[in-house]
Amino acid sequence: MLTDTESVRQMNFGDIARKRLSFLGILLAALALSAAPQGALAQATGELDAQAENVADPAVPEPATAEPTVTEAAPGADAYTPLGPEWIKGRPTAPSEDMLASISFQEQYSDDGQFALWMHDAILIPMITVTSLLVLGLLLWVIARFNRRRNPVPSKTSHNTLIEIIWTVVPVLILVIIAVPSITLLSRQYKSAPEDALTVKVTGYQWYWGYSYPDNGGFEVISNMLDDEAALSRGEPAQLAVDNRMVVPVGVPIRIQTTGADVIHSFAVPSLWFKIDSVPGRINERVMTINEPGIYYGQCSELCGARHAYMPIAIEAVPMARFNAWLRSQGGTPKGEGAPQGAAPALAPQEPESAVEGAPGAGEAPEAGTPEVTPAAGNPA
Repeated sequence: MLTDTESVRQMNFGDIARKRLSFLGILLAALALSAAPQGALAQATGELDAQAENVADPAVPEPATAEPTVTEAAPGADAYTPLGPEWIKGRPTAPSEDMLASISFQEQYSDDGQFALWMHDAILIPMITVTSLLVLGLLLWVIARFNRRRNPVPSKTSHNTLIEIIWTVVPVLILVIIAVPSITLLSRQYKSAPEDALTVKVTGYQWYWGYSYPDNGGFEVISNMLDDEAALSRGEPAQLAVDNRMVVPVGVPIRIQTTGADVIHSFAVPSLWFKIDSVPGRINERVMTINEPGIYYGQCSELCGARHAYMPIAIEAVPMARFNAWLRSQGGTPKGEGAPQGAAPALAPQEPESAVEGAPGAGEAPEAGTPEVTPAAGNPA
């Protein structure tokens, strides 16, 4: 029969053994988890390559995967003349053009953007500047006034009621001043679109954008980046110009519904203070209103793969009459207006293409000797 001391020793030994075995199990689990993501990633990548509709053949050189899709021009395409480069308003500024503008926000062309820019310039920057200068001044004063040479015997003061009240109340007031416009801006940005807003569905593909108009016939415009030479020949900025812009009316609320066809993308236009993620299997929605006619550029701002940097966004905002003319040139119909008798049927939605021969979903490649790009209606050749 075991004595009390022996029982205690045996119990302690059992506890130690269990702890060591538990630690060993944790270590083995950690090693397994560190190895598992690599295999899972390889398997997931293989499945994605096999399932995705727009995955290009890896044997094709990378520049070829960025070629624009080949589409047929809509009937009556010559009825609409797109805006020229003199209408470009929302675009980044190079440091060589204006150093200050290149490190600040772009000029804003929406009500939310103008409110946000006012908040930044009139509230945040002054507060940041004053606070930084105040703290710097206090540090310099403390260094000069309370150093060892001037104060060989340090003060033993431990409390100062006035100072404690000041350093509690002032930060609270600062936070309240910042909170009021911040909450106002958040509320404005996520306000629901009115019932009569124009709907544009934005789909992110690897690696281009698709814009469909469900209120105007359901056609889809596929937008690919132009190469640098073609963009510069049009007078547009390289790596921002596209073959087909998203055309919308100016001065009216636009319901932007966005999703991703393959991975997460992000539809962002800085000069309109607009950014929303495009998530596969989900429809995200926000309202956009553009105050002035013009061309506004943006880019995908979510790392979405190898050609993430080649997904520019170009929005062409025009008066309603010109927008309706563009809709008709695309085979669509203005909202509330039926298709006229004898008119050509609306175009079927453009199928997303990778523009690489042999890629799944690429469709038929253009025959040799034919132009690689036939601009769709509503955008410059």
